[in-house]
Amino acid sequence: MERVVESVKSGKCVVYPTSTLPALGCLPEKGPLDVLFSIKKRSSDAPVSLGVANIDQAKEFVEVTNDVLEILEAFPRGSLSIILRAHEKLDSRLGGINVAIRVVSHPMARRLLEKTGPLTATSANISGEEPLNDCIEAAAAISVPDCEILALEGTCEGGAPSTLIAWHTVCGTPESPRIEVVREGKVSSEDVNLWWKKAT
Repeated sequence: MERVVESVKSGKCVVYPTSTLPALGCLPEKGPLDVLFSIKKRSSDAPVSLGVANIDQAKEFVEVTNDVLEILEAFPRGSLSIILRAHEKLDSRLGGINVAIRVVSHPMARRLLEKTGPLTATSANISGEEPLNDCIEAAAAISVPDCEILALEGTCEGGAPSTLIAWHTVCGTPESPRIEVVREGKVSSEDVNLWWKKAT
């Protein structure tokens, strides 16, 4: 764990387990994001989400309303990523003013993020390629000679990703609040919309 933490803090990318797929994590700063997007061969106009150990970490970056806490409690931990309004504009590769936050559920991921602070939570693969379920294998597959990527051990369940929801603070108005399921995943759009209907 400590080697991985040190690697992150030095600006490098690491692979860590989540409840779905291995995540490629780096600090939410320009230099580390440059490395991450280069490794993934990902377009800079495709933002990545931020993984947090707990909601207090999220509050450092984004506005967290009470109903965000309520929906996170209503569904399994780690099954949702929610796009929230940032306190101040972040790197556009994190979404700029609208940032996707995922409270991780995997114990190893939580331990890591408690030590490092929030890290990116994008899948640990080259964009467009099939992701691997084993963290060590995923790290090896995307490492290059001048950029070794360390990983925490762990095999992930695979399957559907987290469900991505744009919150009413970014896609609605005070007069007409609404949420939007941007990507269906672990939780169905139907279940999300049913929850929202009951909540409002």
